[in-house]
Amino acid sequence: MMLWGAGWPVLKILSQSVSWEVATFWRLAIMSLAYIPVLWWTKKPFRLDKSAWMTVSLSGFLYTLFMVLSFLGVHVATAGAGGMIITTLSPILIVIIAIVFTGFRPSKQHIFGLGLGLLGGMIMVELWEGTILSNIGNLLFIFAAVTWSILSVLAQHSRQYVDPIRYSFFLGLVATLCMFFMAYGHGILSVFDQGFVFWSALLYLSVMTQTVATTIYFIASTKMGSGKASSYMLLVPVFALVSSYEMLGEVPAISLVIGGALSIAAVYWINHAKAD
Repeated sequence: MMLWGAGWPVLKILSQSVSWEVATFWRLAIMSLAYIPVLWWTKKPFRLDKSAWMTVSLSGFLYTLFMVLSFLGVHVATAGAGGMIITTLSPILIVIIAIVFTGFRPSKQHIFGLGLGLLGGMIMVELWEGTILSNIGNLLFIFAAVTWSILSVLAQHSRQYVDPIRYSFFLGLVATLCMFFMAYGHGILSVFDQGFVFWSALLYLSVMTQTVATTIYFIASTKMGSGKASSYMLLVPVFALVSSYEMLGEVPAISLVIGGALSIAAVYWINHAKAD
């Protein structure tokens, strides 16, 4: 969650250098390459059973869509807002999807924790102002949250066919292929004209937030269940706000501080709850 939180201001830095199509393609391509030594070290085969391809292909498409929505959103809105909206809404949506499609039965304590996290999110985006839906960046972040929620449930479902590391690797390959066709006509080699700051940001997003953090999250989802694992995402807004302040000078409002504190409390509450 710390790695993800710091990724939001880094994404903002990246979005100011090249087109979002090119940046997203290289981010996914480097992510896929970074998985090769991981697969070799863990002695995972570089192949996928036919039964897993449909799940992985759909996941790759959704992952591409999530990357695109996040990149476009942070380009027109603040990095802190992206970290708040996506990671506060996603755990709520994931549990709803799990209840409807997987038979997950949350306890009253679990539901209270999710409600507390939702309240924290409402405070962070100052819902009472009534401007969240008029902001195109916020709308993109909301759609990204829906996409990530569906992807998280698919990641849990995928454990029937493939282990989390290979799932992440092949998901990255599918997403890279999707983005190649989108980035091809936008100067795909323009990244090699960029300097140290750009490449530092790109490598951080590709390796640390994608290969490392995302794999950890998918492993957690398969072992803990997507509903419980996703509750940790409520911590990302806090790390995103701190990182955005340090890197971009985005000063958090008091509403963000209060909402962030409630989100932390929600994670503690949810992870001490047991499903009925």
